Amino acid sequence: MITTNNKKSLGERLVLPEFIKGYAVTLKTFATKPTTMQYPEERWKMARRYRGYPKLVMDDKGEEKCVACGLCAVVCPPNAIELQPGETDRVKERHPVDFKIHMGRCINCGYCEEACPKAAIEMSKMHELNTTSLDEMIYSKEVLLRDY
Repeated sequence: MITTNNKKSLGERLVLPEFIKGYAVTLKTFATKPTTMQYPEERWKMARRYRGYPKLVMDDKGEEKCVACGLCAVVCPPNAIELQPGETDRVKERHPVDFKIHMGRCINCGYCEEACPKAAIEMSKMHELNTTSLDEMIYSKEVLLRDY
């Protein structure tokens, strides 16, 4: 038979010292300035290196830079990018007929930006996605070309 000596001291047996410690923490926090932000009036200041959600980029002429090579869709880990290439008679031989990114799947990894040979996709500073439906999180080419 093994016996252990579990005798507690008077301070440990009484609950009052523990209550005093808890109230001390509460009073110390109560005396400091609150750190709550008044969202949406106040916004977080994002770091320069922050990677938000991807967006498409336009060139100097106002046309999309994307040549529908499909590398962004290949390297996307969650398969959030869907792309359908189309032919054109201009100097740029291909363009995306349909380009969609499912923002609900996007993990903001930045692989699509790194894989793009024409720098046609970049990570924006957007970090808020508010919606009531998953279908609204599928961004089409028109939405991705807007500056958000």
